[in-house]
Amino acid sequence: MKTEMLAMILAGGQGTRLGKLTKNIAKPAVPFGGRYRIIDFTLSNCINSGIKNVGVVTQYQPLALNNHIGNGASWGLDGINSGVTILQPYSSSDGEKWFEGTAHAIYQNISYIDQMDPQYVLILSGDHIYKMNYETMLEEHIANNASLTVAVIEVPIEEASRFGIMNTDENDRIIEFDEKPAEPKSNLASMGIYIFNWGRLRNVLLNSYSKDGQMLDFGKHVIPSYLEAGENVYSYHFDGYWKDVGTIDSLWEANMEFIRLENELDMRNKSWRMFSKNTISPPHFITETASVKNSLVVDGCYVAGSVKNSILSTDVQIKIGSTIENSVIMPGATIGKNAKIKNAIIGENAIIGDNAVVYKENDIEVVGYSEVIGVQSDED
Repeated sequence: MKTEMLAMILAGGQGTRLGKLTKNIAKPAVPFGGRYRIIDFTLSNCINSGIKNVGVVTQYQPLALNNHIGNGASWGLDGINSGVTILQPYSSSDGEKWFEGTAHAIYQNISYIDQMDPQYVLILSGDHIYKMNYETMLEEHIANNASLTVAVIEVPIEEASRFGIMNTDENDRIIEFDEKPAEPKSNLASMGIYIFNWGRLRNVLLNSYSKDGQMLDFGKHVIPSYLEAGENVYSYHFDGYWKDVGTIDSLWEANMEFIRLENELDMRNKSWRMFSKNTISPPHFITETASVKNSLVVDGCYVAGSVKNSILSTDVQIKIGSTIENSVIMPGATIGKNAKIKNAIIGENAIIGDNAVVYKENDIEVVGYSEVIGVQSDED
């Protein structure tokens, strides 16, 4: 059965800017918002957009990500005509097939894409927080008779030099692409979301790799080559919430924004649910000594201390006398008695001992996964 649009999620980047949080796991597997991991947003967007088949391209530290995705059942991607496939580098008679760039990762998986036989291929990043209807983007792509459509979002002009910037005509046709320009001509930033006509992209990649193999990256190589060849390349304007959580600051900011009831993601909207794979935990318990204000508290938590403007993920323990403020506590972490945590991200299964202080003025403090700070209480 022919697939109209196949989604390919690029989830193999190392994510070095997240430091301790990506030392042993891929960035898309980093916990977010109490009960999610970053890739949940892209996977949920796919199933909500009617996309039934998804390839997830992994490379760096994929174990936790593979375990989280499993057979795709948590997102409804385990049906007779639907599925999610983990695509990792492999060896063949042609040699090892490590992915050297975004476009190269797609080239290395041409056999898988051909097997799915799609008319269109949707290229996605697995490390962004947003809700988007990809079906609407495909409708515009078809209406424009485009060969390539690039999703763009307006950013403050003073920040535009940090992005790939698309310059368009009055019909939203892209006429020029500048990768991180010193003096940007517009504020339309690429979101790293592309719809390609698969037959055309396939030929471009095969021709390149039969010659010089220079088509490594979509932003640096493929999009400029499409524009140079006069292909129909259009922009698709997105005006919703979108966050690249590639740095500690942006990850912390996105989590703090997530706490607000009026945040643009509108997680209580039942027509566009975010799905995830979660453990079964008992209801959270808040003791008579606890104080919890403006915070998200997920299943399995035990709270005996003070929590303000924070996220407590699954199975977190906050013991008596401790104060948590403006912080993200990831799943399974334990905070001892009389500890102070402020403006911080505490990694999964970390242990903060009694009377420990995790706070750095004018910066976001990070404690790694399973890291121990201070001395554990005797009763732990």
